[in-house]
Amino acid sequence: MKAGPLVEVRDLTVKYHSPEGEITALQNLSLEVGEGEFVGIVGPSGCGKSTMLNVIAGLIPSSGGEVLIKGTAVRRGTKMVGYMPQSDQLFEWRTIWKNVLLGLEVQNNVNEQTKAFARKLLENYGLIDFAHSYPSRLSGGMRQRVALIRTLAVNPEILLLDEAFSALDYQTRLVVADEVKQIIVKENKTAILVTHDIAEAISMSDKIVVLTKRPGSIKSIHSIELTCSEKTPLKSREAPEFRLYFNSIWKELDVHA
Repeated sequence: MKAGPLVEVRDLTVKYHSPEGEITALQNLSLEVGEGEFVGIVGPSGCGKSTMLNVIAGLIPSSGGEVLIKGTAVRRGTKMVGYMPQSDQLFEWRTIWKNVLLGLEVQNNVNEQTKAFARKLLENYGLIDFAHSYPSRLSGGMRQRVALIRTLAVNPEILLLDEAFSALDYQTRLVVADEVKQIIVKENKTAILVTHDIAEAISMSDKIVVLTKRPGSIKSIHSIELTCSEKTPLKSREAPEFRLYFNSIWKELDVHA
């Protein structure tokens, strides 16, 4: 018997008030994400991509519809979701070790078992030697790895990446995206990535969801199947199908088309 989706977004609608009046950010959006999937979300600016992530994370309420993770409705402050925003948001006055423990502290879940898990993550991904250093000692790419480890340390069901690499220069961004994808796969996590970079979405994702302009709803879903020697973000860009996906999605995002 096939297992149900890990994440279900059902008829999600989000409205908010502004000085100009009520604005509908998302309207009747439905989406399923399977366990272990890496899903990319692209769409025009202001179409509600980040808003959708905020609802899945339990940071803001919906105006209609619901989000389920493992069949359970998402509530405010859910522990089932880990969130990586645009900046790494490391505290400069805390050591790398103390930064990694931050989420566990917020959840009041610091104990020998969780600390051992956090230390193992630092060891596995080449950062244990920097555990007692401060963020200013680290490169931009290393800081993003620390931010990911901090997110993984609370052992969430799903990772949400909101333009998580946009603050990095292009070359570093390629390398870090490659590292992050490999870590997520190795840790058997499910992930949803919001990005404006079509190439990044194609190279990292199992499927890509294209949203319409605001109010955001689903315009199309592309299953990404690339023939390449290794299924990594860097190698994926060499696949012959890569440009075909890019051109197709680019045309769908052309608001003047």
